[in-house]
Amino acid sequence: MPAMASHPYSGLWVTRDGYIRHELLPNGRYVEARGNRERAYQGRYEVKGNHIDYKDDTGFTADGEFRNDVLYHAGMVLLRA
Repeated sequence: MPAMASHPYSGLWVTRDGYIRHELLPNGRYVEARGNRERAYQGRYEVKGNHIDYKDDTGFTADGEFRNDVLYHAGMVLLRA
């Protein structure tokens, strides 16, 4: 996935309980923290419209959708921090 310019969705997104935290960096990279594991997953992401595609550094892929300033991803609901 190509590097991308900053977009309105870059920044930190967290579940209501704070357990899952996605940091969408403006350079097209992300870091996902789970509980006290600060770098549980990391890789690249690409946003097209309201859709996000993830590809972690091990090759695993996932996607999500932004709706009304909420990120829906893999059954999780993440809010802007």
